[in-house]
Amino acid sequence: MKATNAQSLRSQVEKWLAPSFLSSVRVTVFGRTGSGNGRYVRVESLEAAGSHALFFFLHGRCCWSVFPPKPESPKMAAERFAT
Repeated sequence: MKATNAQSLRSQVEKWLAPSFLSSVRVTVFGRTGSGNGRYVRVESLEAAGSHALFFFLHGRCCWSVFPPKPESPKMAAERFAT
């Protein structure tokens, strides 16, 4: 089992963008995806050499990743049709 902060947004930004002491990091865009109402943010790292940006997606309630979550598959709802 991973530590609860292993996939926090902060840890993912540090892993993928590797901001230095002299760079600034900021969230430039945030919102919800059209399908499933998932959340995402665009984080940008500004440095003297240029800028880098990535989108991060929220998985579940607490884990962030650069990969979007898999869409939920359709589920059978047989109990609705039972007589």
